[in-house]
Amino acid sequence: MDGATVAVAAPDREGQRAREWCVYLLLFLATFAVYGQVRHFDFVNFDDPEYVTGNNHVRAGLTWNGAVWAFTSTEHANWFPLTWLSHMAAYQVFGLRSGWHHLANALIHALAALLLLAALLRMTGALWRSALVAFLFALHPMHVESVAWIAERKDVLCAFFWCLTLWCYARYVQRPGAGRYCLVLGAFCCGLMSKSMIVTLPCVLLLLDVWPLGRAKRWAVLWEKLPLLACAAGVSLATYVSQQQAGAVRSLGSLPGALRVENAIVTYMVYIGRTIWPAKLAVYYPYNHNLSGWLVAAAGAALGGITVLALSRLRRYPYLAVGWFWYLGTLVPVIGLIQVGGQSSADRYTYLPTVGLSIMLSWGAADLLQWKPRARTAATVLMAIAGPACLVLTWFQVRTWTNSGTLFQHAVDVTTGNYIAENNLADYYLTHMRNEEARGPVLAALRLKPDYVEAHINLATIYRRTGKFAESEREYETALALEPESVDAHSGYGALLLSQGRTSEALGEFERVVELSPQYPDGHYDLGRLLDAVGRRDDAMAQFHETIRLRPDYAEAHHSLGVSLVGRGRLDEALAQFRTEAQLEPGNASVHYTMGQLLASMGRLDEAIAEYSEALRIKPDLAAARRSLEAAQEWRGGR
Repeated sequence: MDGATVAVAAPDREGQRAREWCVYLLLFLATFAVYGQVRHFDFVNFDDPEYVTGNNHVRAGLTWNGAVWAFTSTEHANWFPLTWLSHMAAYQVFGLRSGWHHLANALIHALAALLLLAALLRMTGALWRSALVAFLFALHPMHVESVAWIAERKDVLCAFFWCLTLWCYARYVQRPGAGRYCLVLGAFCCGLMSKSMIVTLPCVLLLLDVWPLGRAKRWAVLWEKLPLLACAAGVSLATYVSQQQAGAVRSLGSLPGALRVENAIVTYMVYIGRTIWPAKLAVYYPYNHNLSGWLVAAAGAALGGITVLALSRLRRYPYLAVGWFWYLGTLVPVIGLIQVGGQSSADRYTYLPTVGLSIMLSWGAADLLQWKPRARTAATVLMAIAGPACLVLTWFQVRTWTNSGTLFQHAVDVTTGNYIAENNLADYYLTHMRNEEARGPVLAALRLKPDYVEAHINLATIYRRTGKFAESEREYETALALEPESVDAHSGYGALLLSQGRTSEALGEFERVVELSPQYPDGHYDLGRLLDAVGRRDDAMAQFHETIRLRPDYAEAHHSLGVSLVGRGRLDEALAQFRTEAQLEPGNASVHYTMGQLLASMGRLDEAIAEYSEALRIKPDLAAARRSLEAAQEWRGGR
């Protein structure tokens, strides 16, 4: 009898294991099939410059000084050293090849989904229910923002360590021990160093102790959470202080407490609505200062009703209360009671909280089908429609992140009063020198928000580029009146003055830029070029050196410094700068031609010929390089 049982059970376990591995593989492949397209996407002009493309520390790669900065910095009003280190590592390997940064996000997201599946499966033993939750996490359109936005690396890292903590906790519960508990604590602390939103996880673990782990009646479950709660409290306090010091926390004067509460109540239901019907999703949702009373009342009644229903079914269907309070609780840090930024809501905030809703759906649907077996046909048809529809919606939502133009055009199309999206769309056009196309969005932004400094700067740029200098000067003066310490306004105004030949005034503006932002490499570079133009070569070289110190991969600064060194007769030093430029820009034929000229003047003909040849390999129609090559070969042959 026992032998027969073992004989039957072993193949069954093997079959179960095979099914599990198939689900894991399908989940990973489906996630990458949808998100693989990001390998062709650009950086966007919203937060990506601050986190990667314009961040001196990140662009220095992985260094000891960079690591110290990552652990001590509260830049961008947060403390997340692992996030900074991950960006540094990505830049070290990929440079500014944006597609690889995107793919790194997609890989971390896929691994988080696998860990979520593994954790739920270990806790519940329910493969298909756990799989549905994991698939919704991996492939719901609402989660695209967290994955397709390079600056949201903190989201996917946080999710990875969140799910890793769940998995470690499931193992700890199965066989408690100090070693396994340390793994739980370690994974949680890594999450805290990725994004502070993970502070709610200890409370989620308490919910999971109720269901499915069934250990909530033990006092030990509270004591074992104290170290986690202490770490969470410390990071929460540090995050709040850093955000307040950085000016990211909105005051009660600008957003009254009553309005924040009303917005929070409505936003809870808005997120549920978007989860069920993920249409008109945008990167930025403007704050609504005029919420109608009936909308707030209806949202509040719905929240209260669902809460009462979940609690009333706690004994029979505990997953309803666990999933619901998972959703409510994990949104508390970002629901807007402490308002950070100007958005009313953000899809990225639902990245982990909606897992609670998915648990309610998955286990609830399974119980419903057991209660009403005849509904299985209808449920199968519904899943056959909803599953592919979700994949298609997610695929197209991912495509909106192709570049800043597609992203903010989509946001303009699906929202109203979105001055942020209008201005960022204009900024995209200006970056690509499409000045006339930028005019409409920037004027729309100013109609929506007349005191929007960035829009005034962009309008001034349009006027400057189209030769309307008086109008441009007026816009720069308006921007500086609104924000006297605006680096972009001073920089643009300096460029305007320089284009009019008002050199001394322009010099004052560029000096002001450096004074306001000493860590801004472009400011030092622009000042250096102007100083060089007015004959102050030593001062110019000092600015170029500072530019390179701040950003070693600044190719133009290496070139300008090399030219200045040539003028000083320091040819070997100049050659070193040009060689660095060539390494940074391997497709730049001009720098090889410049090195050829310099080497020829130094009498190093063989090296000069090699540089001319390289220039022609890169750009065969570079006539100057061909003439110089022929002259050098003739000269060498005649010696």
